[in-house]
Amino acid sequence: METPLIEFKNVTKRFGEKTVLDKVNLNIYGNQITTIIGKSGTGKSVLLKHIIGLLKPDEGAITFQGKPVNTMKKNEWEACRSQMAYLFQNNALLDSMTVLDNVAFPLRQTTKFSKAAIEKRALKRIEDLELTEAIHKFPSELSGGMQKRVALARALVTDPKIVLFDEPTTGQDPIRKNMILSMITHYRRKFGFTAVMVSHDIPDVFFISDRIVILWEGTVGFEGTYEEAVRLKLPMIDEFLRSLDGFQDELTGLLSREAFRVHYAAMLGGTATVAAVSAALFSVQLDLMHETLGPQAAVEVLRALGEYTNRRFNPIGGFSARHSRDEILTIFPHTSISEARQLVADFAQELKHEAIDRIQSITIAKIGVATSFDIYIRAGIAVVSPTDAIDQIIEKARAKQEIVATHRCGSGGNEQ
Repeated sequence: METPLIEFKNVTKRFGEKTVLDKVNLNIYGNQITTIIGKSGTGKSVLLKHIIGLLKPDEGAITFQGKPVNTMKKNEWEACRSQMAYLFQNNALLDSMTVLDNVAFPLRQTTKFSKAAIEKRALKRIEDLELTEAIHKFPSELSGGMQKRVALARALVTDPKIVLFDEPTTGQDPIRKNMILSMITHYRRKFGFTAVMVSHDIPDVFFISDRIVILWEGTVGFEGTYEEAVRLKLPMIDEFLRSLDGFQDELTGLLSREAFRVHYAAMLGGTATVAAVSAALFSVQLDLMHETLGPQAAVEVLRALGEYTNRRFNPIGGFSARHSRDEILTIFPHTSISEARQLVADFAQELKHEAIDRIQSITIAKIGVATSFDIYIRAGIAVVSPTDAIDQIIEKARAKQEIVATHRCGSGGNEQ
């Protein structure tokens, strides 16, 4: 069995007479995104601060790569600590420093790089976070959202092995929120770090998390994948997930996954109450590298697809949700497979009159009109059986995904 990178063993933390963490047992595995969720005051940020050593447990132990932290020598712990970066909830920017100096600060404090090398790496992270125009500004001159992005650039500038995110998207609009989550995923893949995140942004965090930890009254109520969470029937998990039913996917305007499941269960209920049901799994693919397009433009593209999907299919009884970071699932009640194919074909062609124009303007604004590129609309269509779970529907539709429309954009290009 894989050894956890970080393990909590019966960790208890008290502040005065209040017990915030109560015999917490938790495993965090390397090269994954683990997201800690729960109601306010359940100890999420306290748990995060134990990982980086800002707090120490009153009881229990924390291990790093199998070795208890409390038995480590000072130089051993410092070697572990040097592999971590922390994005504070309040950003913790230095008011007397410019954006450039704030981002460069960890490199100046912890490395022996030359001044030129430090500035080059800091500028790269500033560009990644689309903060170039704010390089010489001070934190007090920035909006709350820009301050958050500066803090994220600073957390990533040292290329850490473990990054702890305390509410990284608080105060962001839906586009910036999803852009930051997209960047966390992108950088985790690119640099191979382990991410541990505290977040209230549900359902958005479900799309990027490998594991979910639900804190409940100071202890761990659940630890595992999101799919495992919704399959379990433990009362505390059911109560927590039911509280999410009203959440809408802010980025796309679609249903949250929990609301989608409620709609689906009400429609079928495990019996053949609807004569014919079909499903389609949509995605947009561009022949551009993520690094070229950039995370903000990428989430704008998904937003355009989601909003148009909602407007196109809601009036005919369809309902949709984002079921992975880049895929949208739509259910068509009272619709045969042949009717669904025609709906999807019409949808793909109509996209170029509205959503494709918007997607083209987004991408051209990012990379310039001199570049030609293709936009592919992919869809997989499947028959829905009364006993199908949503995950089964997704797999059936994904297996049948194919390009249903291609649009050439950019200088000299013709839409097809």
